[in-house]
Amino acid sequence: MKVSMKVDYGVRALVELAQRYGGGTVQTVEIAESQGIPEAYLDQLLATLQKFGFIRSRRGPQGGHVLARAPHEISLGMVMASLEGTAAPLDCMEEPTECTLSSICAQRDMWRSVEDAVQSVLSSTTIADLANRQRQLQGQGVYQV
Repeated sequence: MKVSMKVDYGVRALVELAQRYGGGTVQTVEIAESQGIPEAYLDQLLATLQKFGFIRSRRGPQGGHVLARAPHEISLGMVMASLEGTAAPLDCMEEPTECTLSSICAQRDMWRSVEDAVQSVLSSTTIADLANRQRQLQGQGVYQV
């Protein structure tokens, strides 16, 4: 499984907002500088995250972005599905009729198990979990929500 730049940057932006959760709005330039994301790309990505209900944004000099939900309510699975959709490792997993061997294919069963394990991790890992880990790595203690 390869994580796209869109998902990587989207998760970074959400983690940044989670680390500042409850502290008011955060401007795009602050997120871009802190997370090493090109500001023009981040603007587009934040609009997408807003469209999917992960963040709220306000324009203007006092504007910025905040999480629309508590960080523990946003799973990586939700973010990935919103930004990339679903992508099974094999086409026949989504469309079994595309392959005449689908019903008797051991490889298909194995890849289904891998996909199920990945989805389990993604759905049980939240933005709060990542914000906690980020704070630990930066030596700032544990994040509380």
